[in-house]
Amino acid sequence: MTSNDSVSAIKWQNDHLLLLDQRRLPHEVVWLPINNATETADAIRDMVVRGAPAIGITASYGIVMAAREHFFRSPEDWLSTIQSDLELLRKARPTAVNLAWAIDRMSGLFNRIDGDPVAILFAEAKAIHEEDIAANRRMGELGAELITSGNGVLTHCNAGSLATGGYGTALGVIRSAWQQKRINAVYADETRPWLQGARLTAWELMEDGIPAKLVVEGAASALMANDRIGWVIVGSDRIAANGDVCNKIGTCNLAIIARHYGVKFMVVAPVSSCDPKMPSGQDIPIESRDSNEILSLGEQRIAAASATAWNPVFDITPAALVDALVTEKGVIRQPDADKMRALWN
Repeated sequence: MTSNDSVSAIKWQNDHLLLLDQRRLPHEVVWLPINNATETADAIRDMVVRGAPAIGITASYGIVMAAREHFFRSPEDWLSTIQSDLELLRKARPTAVNLAWAIDRMSGLFNRIDGDPVAILFAEAKAIHEEDIAANRRMGELGAELITSGNGVLTHCNAGSLATGGYGTALGVIRSAWQQKRINAVYADETRPWLQGARLTAWELMEDGIPAKLVVEGAASALMANDRIGWVIVGSDRIAANGDVCNKIGTCNLAIIARHYGVKFMVVAPVSSCDPKMPSGQDIPIESRDSNEILSLGEQRIAAASATAWNPVFDITPAALVDALVTEKGVIRQPDADKMRALWN
């Protein structure tokens, strides 16, 4: 690990996966052993692990364990029997494109494997993990170069080491910029209803010695109006072919406010999060979760007894509100369909 990068969320140990249980942070650091595809899918769906790149990496290791199990049971039929596990993983969370991308990349090797698939698939899963860390470090460098104001930045949800293979996307830029003294403060939205900002981003930054100031989402306008920040920096779970950005609910609000106050808006995501099959953000499936996540806080109900709730997990920020999209291949300013097309050519 280098300075400002001491956090990890995914480990392979001996013959199984270890996931840092992000539901327990910041009060407990608990590593959960994962031994098969069913446990992998449950961990993704139940938010033990979250963040598009981290979900994809986790699924990759899940496929290694699934292949081991199916090959042990039936060496002749494992290619057919593993398909149910692939579908289980694919359905765990529908919005993050990295999940399907990783499954497709791993399963694309199947027909080239003769004999025991474990060694080949493990090497590929490890490569996906290591490539993600390298991409994040590159994006950290590229994104930091855009920050020249010297004042603060605001981030939303958690797009750091906890959401990736390591270093982070949005937090990777913040780590690099902090190390280079390009920013003087980091503000983090608390990010209801799962409080990823309060529980995860603040913890992760403090673990790396970067002071974090929490704000409620409703404070964003006041923060920008008082000239405290020069950039809003976020990650993304899926970016459409026209540059529209799908990210944690509340991201679009920040982009609109930022445009009003002249604050720059940066999206940081690997190319694996960019989906050429989705023409625009309106085509991206948006996951909804249990309304009790809003009606309650932990085990305590906080809403009136008869109240109901609507709980979409993500929203769509139009490309027109994005000042810079940072990928490991480079920076796209004011992304649109033509500029996005260059990513895949």
